[in-house]
Amino acid sequence: QVPLVESGGGSVQAGGSLRLSCVASGYLHSSYCMGWFRQAPGKPREGVARILSTGDSAYVADFVRGRFTVSQDNAKNTLYLQMNSLKPEDTAMYYCAAKGATVCSDYANTLGYTFWGQGTQVTVSS
Repeated sequence: QVPLVESGGGSVQAGGSLRLSCVASGYLHSSYCMGWFRQAPGKPREGVARILSTGDSAYVADFVRGRFTVSQDNAKNTLYLQMNSLKPEDTAMYYCAAKGATVCSDYANTLGYTFWGQGTQVTVSS
């Protein structure tokens, strides 16, 4: 088991910033594809970003590109999502997830992930 714990969510005004963290409390041996997802009420969960646990293959979805950045710190077993210029439509529960993989193919497919965090709420007001 690799429990994942997210933190860093909160309420901000439009244009503000938040940094989400996801700590893996278990040892991430070999390579994992780490993903950030979000889910707004009444909407399906969508992939926001992904990165390999090696730090390679960082990618953010088109709808947040230029505003969000994904990174990781192996020494801290932590995944980050830096969110700038937040918009009301970014309001959602944000989740991190992990799956054993050497490449992050089909990262947005939620069915491929083995481990999920409990989520952290992000609320952006206009």
